[in-house]
Amino acid sequence: MSDQSLVNAGSDDEERAQELALRPKTLKEFVGQSRVAGQIDLLLAAARARKSPADHILLSGPPGLGKTTLAMIIASEMNAPIRITSGPAIQHAGDLAAILSSLVEGEILFLDEIHRMSRPAEEMLYLAMEDFRVDVIVGKGAGATAIPLTLPHFTLVGATTRAGLLPSPLRDRFGFTAQLDFYEDADLGTIVRRSADLLGVEINQDAVTEIGSRSRGTPRVANRLLRRVRDYAQIHGNGIVTFDAAQSALAMYEVDEIGLDRLDKALLETLIKRFNGGPVGITTLAMAIGEESETIESLAEPFLVRMGLLARTPRGRVATAAGWTHLGLKAPQSAQAELGIFDMPALDA
Repeated sequence: MSDQSLVNAGSDDEERAQELALRPKTLKEFVGQSRVAGQIDLLLAAARARKSPADHILLSGPPGLGKTTLAMIIASEMNAPIRITSGPAIQHAGDLAAILSSLVEGEILFLDEIHRMSRPAEEMLYLAMEDFRVDVIVGKGAGATAIPLTLPHFTLVGATTRAGLLPSPLRDRFGFTAQLDFYEDADLGTIVRRSADLLGVEINQDAVTEIGSRSRGTPRVANRLLRRVRDYAQIHGNGIVTFDAAQSALAMYEVDEIGLDRLDKALLETLIKRFNGGPVGITTLAMAIGEESETIESLAEPFLVRMGLLARTPRGRVATAAGWTHLGLKAPQSAQAELGIFDMPALDA
């Protein structure tokens, strides 16, 4: 491995360590998602009172909203060990059987991106979640034998960014489903302040507000932006994160005033300037900006739609009037008609 590779690996490890250190450890420390946090708190309190494992929990929502953090908190609140794996890592039923058979009583099994698990493993999971047993197939063909294996009572915490891809039999076996929402700017400001304290960063309140307002409603983004602004203040200032330092750092990293990053702006500008606002298919857009369709659909598009800058129509993606305005352009009548949007007279007209 080259010296530069070693440096990059060390930097990545440091980033991961800092991200883990910023995660809250209890529900009381968890900021935002008050509805979901209250529901989970009640569920766990009841389970502790019964001295039994909690029901299986499904956490659904976009990336970066705290699904992994909540899984770790659930394990902490239940004083139970946690096993972490992911759907893509389980490609065969045998992979899942090996994990399930090694669990201990009351253990939390966190299965991230559960919708990407293989179908044979899903079918095995149905029985494990409901009856706490699995049938291990020994042999092949006509001589194959199913050996039932009893499992300890465990709690499955599944996480998914695309709940619609989960088959109904799997969704129905979860005792509680939590839908995580994007965070309000005030909650993101609280998260930025807490993270700054943990990192030992001195930061002004107006800088906290600025970082929070550009964080796309996502704590993971807020913490990442805070670390980059901290770096800027350390190199180009006296280490104190001021409003001016935050603005300069975010401009350097191409994060605009509402949180659009390079990919968002490239998608919006391509849609408007090269395709006159659409409609355009997602595959064509992806080829035009040199990204994968899945990357656009999972990272850029949800935020642009939520901000009202882009719309999905049966004919393809279309830039809204707000999208044109954000780029300092006026939407043509044809683009507005595509969405059924027409200029309204001014109130004082």
